[in-house]
Amino acid sequence: MPRVKGGTVTRRRRNRTLKLAKGYYGAKSKLFKTAKQAVMKSYMYAYRDRRQKKRDFRKLWITRINAAARINGLSYSKLMHGLNLAGIEMNRKMLADLAVTDADAFAKIADQAKEALAK
Repeated sequence: MPRVKGGTVTRRRRNRTLKLAKGYYGAKSKLFKTAKQAVMKSYMYAYRDRRQKKRDFRKLWITRINAAARINGLSYSKLMHGLNLAGIEMNRKMLADLAVTDADAFAKIADQAKEALAK
């Protein structure tokens, strides 16, 4: 049986990797071996950061809620505790959005939390 070298398949695989590495600096976008390493590393970063993004957004929402809560005379933890006591089930994303876009509505929610804390 004749020997098959598989040149087209190998070239296609290499070109696919080099295409993924397009825009990388220097040899990382030109040489297959370094491009392959760079692409693998970028996949690892992408996997990690898909999870990290959720943490980062939660951190941002908490910071925004805290800032708005302090304007209304509460700390973040007191506000959240007051909301739980008042039976207001609103997630941090929605609270942060209210804090940024509708300060009056957030103030009403903060007042309800204050009343629940006072009881």
